[in-house]
Amino acid sequence: MRLRYPLSEETQDMSIGLPILRPDVAAVAGTPPPAPDKARRPGRLVDSHGRTIRDMRLSVTDRCNYRCVYCMDPDFRYMPKRELLSLDEYLTIARVGASLGIRKLRITGGEPTLYAFLDELIAGVGSMGFDDIAMTTNGSLLDGMPLEQWRRDGLDRLTLSLDSLRPQRVAEITRTSATPQTVIAAIRLGKAAGFDPIKVNAVVMRDFNDDELADFADFARQYAIDLRLIEFMPLDSSKAWTRESVVTADEMLEAIGRRHELVPVESRDPASTSLNFRFADGAPGRIGIIASVSRPFCGACSRLRVTADGKVRPCLFSHEEWDLRALLRDGAADDDIRGFLADSMWTKQAGHGIGSAQFTAPVRTMSAIGG
Repeated sequence: MRLRYPLSEETQDMSIGLPILRPDVAAVAGTPPPAPDKARRPGRLVDSHGRTIRDMRLSVTDRCNYRCVYCMDPDFRYMPKRELLSLDEYLTIARVGASLGIRKLRITGGEPTLYAFLDELIAGVGSMGFDDIAMTTNGSLLDGMPLEQWRRDGLDRLTLSLDSLRPQRVAEITRTSATPQTVIAAIRLGKAAGFDPIKVNAVVMRDFNDDELADFADFARQYAIDLRLIEFMPLDSSKAWTRESVVTADEMLEAIGRRHELVPVESRDPASTSLNFRFADGAPGRIGIIASVSRPFCGACSRLRVTADGKVRPCLFSHEEWDLRALLRDGAADDDIRGFLADSMWTKQAGHGIGSAQFTAPVRTMSAIGG
């Protein structure tokens, strides 16, 4: 895979204080159409395809100190801070979500550790009774973060990102001076604070890092982590994704299988996004494969996403999004927000349709949506 934007002196070490400019985001439809009465069920959020929504991805920033090639171009434009939600608004969404049966909350970005009120957010959602609270981070800023306090306040899990075990490739992918040691240090910090096991995500791209699949398995064994390999999805801001660039789950399993025998692990969660495996020889660590392209799991999807600027996205690949921020800033009561979420999720599509001839990628990139 040829990088569209090779490293330059300007992009080798991107600073946190990047220009704050408006992104090219999808046109917002505003208020969702009213859902039928059967969509409004006490303590439960459902869609028109019979799925119950239990998981919320809450993005707290679109900023990131990386510029990964599968996500964000070097000149990607940020939203003005005034358009992002406030701490109280994030907490309101989480609280109302919990009242509608949301049991799992994931804090995402951009890079959530750049969010100025992250400590207060974790403490706030940690008191709301969720079954599981996780955060996805690149791990580069965990040194000096109050990890033990986050754990006490209710953060259950950390998921990190590492797309290569080769220093030069990490630099090329992230367009920074990061190395694998950055994530290794974050793994150690997380485990010392009580986050165990830790998940590490790797996006696999053909002819770029697919020759490292068995090495990733070695890495999972060495550090006793859950290594999750992700099929490359059409969410890059350069719109360079092609079906040919996708390394499928079958290909990944074949490559790892030439070095390590894997044994499937049955998930207790029917809405799980990953195919999970342990090592047959009993070694620590596990392998998970998120096969969104070749083995879509849309039929059991239980997720909704809220972007950092307060847009509800029923699906990661939605072309419609609904403006919850306007409702929040009009002083809406919790019942109004519950009704808005019920209407929004009734519009959730049956599947992402990546394999169809009519598929078009959403305008927003992953960093602007939230992972």
